[in-house]
Parts: sequence; structure tokens; C-alpha cells
Amino acid sequence: MSPFELLQSVILGLVEGLTEFLPISSTGHLIIAGRLLHFDSEQAATFDIVIQLGAILAVCWHYRQRLGLVLVTLGSRSDSRRFVLHLMLAMLPAAIIGLLLHRFIKLYLFNPLTVSLALILGGCIMLFIERGERPVRIGTVEQLDWQDALKLGCAQAVALLPGVSRSGATIMGGLLFGLSRQAATEFSFFLAIPTMFAATGFDLLQSWHALSQEALLFIAVGFMVSFVSALVAIRTLLWYVGHHNFRAFAWYRILFGMLVLLFFTYIA
Repeated sequence: MSPFELLQSVILGLVEGLTEFLPISSTGHLIIAGRLLHFDSEQAATFDIVIQLGAILAVCWHYRQRLGLVLVTLGSRSDSRRFVLHLMLAMLPAAIIGLLLHRFIKLYLFNPLTVSLALILGGCIMLFIERGERPVRIGTVEQLDWQDALKLGCAQAVALLPGVSRSGATIMGGLLFGLSRQAATEFSFFLAIPTMFAATGFDLLQSWHALSQEALLFIAVGFMVSFVSALVAIRTLLWYVGHHNFRAFAWYRILFGMLVLLFFTYIA
């Protein structure tokens, strides 16, 4: 692996890990970073899929005790079964729409123009939602009912459009539906586990042929960087939502989206 390839792997791993769970769209940032680094081949698509696993495992590691308790008590505690049922229910909208439109989305929407417009529009929607304080009726993830879980799943499904942000759509949907910032953020993390495992597994089955022994070291570096940086991002965001709103992320999306639009329209 050449020094430039090592740099590519580290940068893309950082981009994935730092943006996957922030409401700013990891897919959008990876598309842009890949274009700027001239890393947009079929192998690049497979690399992007694999390093997502690093980010997913970071969530599992952060919540390992809580998830372990759910698994151990699944047969004996109703709250554990309800937690798993809510995650499965919330997964359904994105899974159904993704299966139906996967090819169309990959072919026609994975481009800088779509990403930039989604970043800008998503930032404006976040500012609208954050205009004032909303009444909180759900303080913790455990207080969700199945209707809340399904509504959050529908919100997450909007993020199938590149640039929207899976975590951003889920968190903002949660705020609209009466969840506290902490509950909305935590549920977006938990929902990421089955959703991203399913999506990553589906993509890997289709892209497995593009993996080669020569690419394994390149992928391994990106995977580890993604894991560590995602763990940092998760813990930072959980601290952040306890003290701040999401307006800073909204303005970042708008400004970054405008820069991307200008760059790929007039320069690239």
C-alpha cells in the first residue's frame, strides 16, 4: 500500500466515523471526499460499505452493557422484548423502501448535486424545527410505544436520499414527535445497529467480488479509523445534546452544502 493510499484510507475512515452519527450526512461527506481524493471506483463503493461496519461496532461497544442486558433478559423481561420489537418495527420503512428503490438511488442520486441540495434543505428544516422549545412527552427510550417507533422509522427512511443524514432525520423526527433530545439521539444510535447491519450486509453481498487480498490492508486501516473516530463522535454528541440544541449542525449543513454546490458547479 502506497503512502497516498494509506492517506486515502485514513481520511475516508475519519470522514465515515466522525459523520455517521452526527446529523450532517456521512454518505454525503463520503461522496464528496471520494471525488476530491479521486477515489470513486467500484472498489471505493465496497470500501465505503465495509468501513461502515467500524462505525456500527462503535455503537455496539459504547452500549455493550445495555445491549448485553437486553440479550440476556430477552426471554424473561417484557421491557427487553419491547425494546427489540420497537427497533425491528422502526427498521421496516427504510428496509421496504430501500429494497424497492435501492438500484434507482445508487444510480441516480449518489452525486454531489443531490447531496448539496439535501444538505441545504435539511439544514433549513433543522432550523425550522429548532425555532422554539417543544413539549417533551417521552424522556427516555424505554418510554416509547410502538406508534412512536414506527413514526421514527418513517423519519429515518427519508435519509435514503443521500445528504439527508440517517441520524439527523431520526433525531429531528424524534423532536417533532415529542422525544427529549437525549431520547431522540439515543434511539437514533440504537436504530442504527440493525438498520446499518442490514444495509451493509445487503451491499456487501452485491459487492463482495470487488474485494481483493491487495485491498484488505487498505480496508482494515479505514475500518479501524472509522471505529475509533465514531466512538469519539458518539460520546461527544451525547455530551453535546445535554447542553446545546442542533442549530450549529444546521448552519454547518447549509454552509457546507453551498460550498459543495459551488465547487462542483464552477470548479470541479
